[in-house]
Amino acid sequence: MFTGIVTDVGTVIELDQQGDLRARIRTGYDTAGIDIGASIASDGVCLTVIALGEDWYDVQISAETVSKTNLGTWKVGKRVNLERALKVGDELGGHIVSGHVDGVAEVIAVEDEGDSTRVTFRAPDDLARFIAPKGSVALNGTSLTVNDVQGAEFGINFIPHTKEVTTWGEVGTGDYINLEIDTLARYVARLNEVG
Repeated sequence: MFTGIVTDVGTVIELDQQGDLRARIRTGYDTAGIDIGASIASDGVCLTVIALGEDWYDVQISAETVSKTNLGTWKVGKRVNLERALKVGDELGGHIVSGHVDGVAEVIAVEDEGDSTRVTFRAPDDLARFIAPKGSVALNGTSLTVNDVQGAEFGINFIPHTKEVTTWGEVGTGDYINLEIDTLARYVARLNEVG
C-alpha cells in the first residue's frame, strides 16, 4: 500500500528487454535500507525490487504490466515519481493507493493559472465513471484532487510545490499518464450496480 505522496524522483538509467522488461532506476533512497523483494511505486506502478546497488535498484516488469501502463514508453534518462511502501504507523498524507494501475489517461491541455498549472486529462471511457469532482485519483503515483469532470475529461491543478518535488513540472500535451482510480469510488460504484 502507498499514499500517493511522492518521496523521491528517480531516473531510469538502464532498460533491458528480454522475456520481460528490466529497468534500473537511480534513486536518492538509502538503498542499504531496501530489501530485495520490497515494493516501490515507480510512476504509480507497484514494482518489486530484484537487485540493488549503491544508488540504484532494478525491477522486472511483466508484459502484462507494460500493456496496462505507460512503462513501455520509458526511455533511459526518464525521470519517475517514486514512493516506498507504507509501514505500520506511517502518516497517510494522500489517500490509499495500491500501485495497481487501472488504465492510462492522456494529457489533453496544460494551462498556467496564476502560480499553479491546470492540466486536463482524458480517462479511458470505462474508468471515467469512477472520477468525481473533489474526489481523489493517483496519476503517475501522485495523490491528487480532481477539480472538475466533464464526461471522460477531468482537470487537476498542480501547485508549485508539487511541480518541484515530482515530475509534474515536466508534463506536456499528449503525454500518457498512469491512472489509478480511488478504491472507495470503485466499491461505491460496485455497490450501486448490485443494488
